[in-house]
Amino acid sequence: MVKIKGVDAKAIKDSRGEETISVVVETETRKKFSASSPNGKSRGKNEVKIYKKSLDSDIKNLKKMGDYLSEEILEFFDDLRRVEDVVRENVGGNSILALEYAVLKAIADEQNKSVWEVVNNSYLNLREADMSFPRLVGNCIGGGEHSKEVERSKPDFQEFLLIPETGSPEKAYEENKKSKDNVKDFLKKSDKNFKEEQNDEKAWQVSLNQKQALDVLKKLNVPLGVDVAASSFYKRKKYSYRDPLIKRTPEEQLVYLENLIKNTNLFYIEDPFQEEDFESHAKLLKKFPDSLVVGDDLTVTNPKRLKKAIKNKSINALIVKPNQCGSLLIVKEVCEIAREAGIKTVFSHRSGETDEDILSDVAFGFQADFLKSGITGKERESKLLRLIDIQEEVKKKK
Repeated sequence: MVKIKGVDAKAIKDSRGEETISVVVETETRKKFSASSPNGKSRGKNEVKIYKKSLDSDIKNLKKMGDYLSEEILEFFDDLRRVEDVVRENVGGNSILALEYAVLKAIADEQNKSVWEVVNNSYLNLREADMSFPRLVGNCIGGGEHSKEVERSKPDFQEFLLIPETGSPEKAYEENKKSKDNVKDFLKKSDKNFKEEQNDEKAWQVSLNQKQALDVLKKLNVPLGVDVAASSFYKRKKYSYRDPLIKRTPEEQLVYLENLIKNTNLFYIEDPFQEEDFESHAKLLKKFPDSLVVGDDLTVTNPKRLKKAIKNKSINALIVKPNQCGSLLIVKEVCEIAREAGIKTVFSHRSGETDEDILSDVAFGFQADFLKSGITGKERESKLLRLIDIQEEVKKKK
């Protein structure tokens, strides 16, 4: 069992050079465990506040928490409830998440386990032989809020994704890196403004529109996906596209997406409509039940919104971003609801990432169907490499 002796916190830089939080937990045995939270740039309006008042105030409050937590005995994943009960009113979602990550590391170390084993024992308690690995979802070409304009142009859609069919993280990782290199060569020929520059998530920055970007990716023999991030360009009840310059009503957006899916054989479509339009999501899913219609801004890792999406038959997959809800206990609840309803789970990084790799342990422990963590860039690759390490751990246990 773990008893906390002290808590420390500080600001660190994320992959975009912006400040986020890092937390250190010191246990009664004098061991220290650190963890950090990422930053999201494209945030759904229903996400929790990342800090109570500010990053600085959360840091000050966390440093006072050691005394309040010192009497708590922490042994299992569900004991995070005791942590949340103490700190919930004092700090925001990012801070709680980093603290919970650090506590999980301490519990795992005390039991001589990996974090994923602590998570799994609280969730499904599967034998290693019965566990499967999430398929990788990698952002290859970028647009939307994550990208700068190239010669005053960029795709309206936020991400253009590669989703290898292999269940081996190592093979998928290598396949995505190779595909991204091939796409660079394609872009040199198809985008006269291409400068081999990358965006916030280390995806290629292009001056193409979404159809042109998908035409490039179609040259690969890899299942494709897009994150439309439709809320980011939904204004005055219309979807305002810039290339070509056109405004689409929700009905026109539905027709546009239907044609895009048919013509490009898209496997994965994330946030195809604005974050309150459960009905249009449902219409798209009804027409394409074999594709994944994925909620992110629509569901924001929130049990109530997920239940509403299930009731309306709006999605068959959802993004799980732990700092959207600021609670690993809520993440567990969301995963339980999704599993019961047959909804696929996609654990996801954020655009402002850190070297923290625990997301892979949590995703594998909760038996996620997919892990979305880019293709290259050290902050994103840390998670992919951790998943590969977990694969080796599991092999040794079999």
